[in-house]
Amino acid sequence: MTLKGKKILLGMTGGIAAYKAAALARLLVKSGCDVRVVMTEAATRFVTPVTMQALTGQTVWTDLWDPRVADNMSHIELSRDRDLILIAPATANFLAKVAQGIGDDLLSTLVLARRCGLMVAPAMNVEMWENGATQRNLRVLRDDAIALAGPVAGDQACGETGMGRMMEPAAIAAEVEAWFQPKALAGKRVLVTAGPTEEKIDPVRVLTNSSSGKMGYAVARAAREAGASVTLISGPVSLETPVGVQRVNVRSAQQMFDAVKSAVKGNDIFISVAAVADWKVKKSSEQKIKKANGRAPSFELEENPDILAWVAAQKHAPFCVGFAAESEKLDQNAKAKRLRKGVPLIAANLAQNALGADDNAITLYDARGRHSLGRGLKLEQARKLVAHVAGMLQSKKKTR
Repeated sequence: MTLKGKKILLGMTGGIAAYKAAALARLLVKSGCDVRVVMTEAATRFVTPVTMQALTGQTVWTDLWDPRVADNMSHIELSRDRDLILIAPATANFLAKVAQGIGDDLLSTLVLARRCGLMVAPAMNVEMWENGATQRNLRVLRDDAIALAGPVAGDQACGETGMGRMMEPAAIAAEVEAWFQPKALAGKRVLVTAGPTEEKIDPVRVLTNSSSGKMGYAVARAAREAGASVTLISGPVSLETPVGVQRVNVRSAQQMFDAVKSAVKGNDIFISVAAVADWKVKKSSEQKIKKANGRAPSFELEENPDILAWVAAQKHAPFCVGFAAESEKLDQNAKAKRLRKGVPLIAANLAQNALGADDNAITLYDARGRHSLGRGLKLEQARKLVAHVAGMLQSKKKTR
């Protein structure tokens, strides 16, 4: 995570999800954050200040009139050096206070007097979440540019199931990390393809490519972090959907092509990261093919549709980015692919050094030449790619 040196004020309110805040505090500290905790009186009924002090190594604050602040202005002093205030859990009651500008304890008064950003991680019963008053308050919070991390649907401590469950600590930490990323694609719509495709041979066998989907999912996450509205069309992979990204699942190249054709209109950027199978069996078998005295079966193959080339050829095509996984002659093959596909940007790598790995070495090719991103984690590479795309779009805008 890129949170090293960030100063976070973690506010805790009174809900059973407060136990997750302890894990969240530990995770943020391990990520290099300076974490200061402020708790409401109700929060201390679920987790003790001693616990939070032990996890953060800092004094925990609970009292608006704490005499340890010389001028009795803890609601001012405690947030002035912070980069972000994060409320987790944020109860329905506390969200109402923030929405209506009520300051009747240390945490709510501190939020009113803040100069830094504010993020809330709601946690409440499903009926409380769906209540009209809560929904009105949420609209106010969004209008006030307050970031929401969650909630999600699932089993709740009360025994009921539905929306209102607080996000898991790792997901909240990822939202905090995303909050700090430059919003270079704010207002843009981005369509991303990721993962392999599977082409049916018979009911139990497929032709496919070696792709974990990690790079495509990292690109989708990075685009969303940059402020874009992101749709991810994914082949079969075992990865969690990035928070805030809309995902469409497909299996074959034709299904991916159909999904892209349905979704591409109105998008500003199309990033084709998927390892789409180049060929499919012309006539797959409806039944499992049996072994026949050691003779291997033969298949007639036909080409799958070229999704990237099709999108790039549209009259009002989005800004198109292709990916090239090569095994040799990276520069030569990537440059040729960019021209052949008719796209402004190709991101290329040597497949043998990246497939299934968490890191990658990517080189970008555009009309200006070659741009090495070096080697790094795929999310880091994805963020650099998104920044490059944003720069190209800005340059294009200036030349109009």
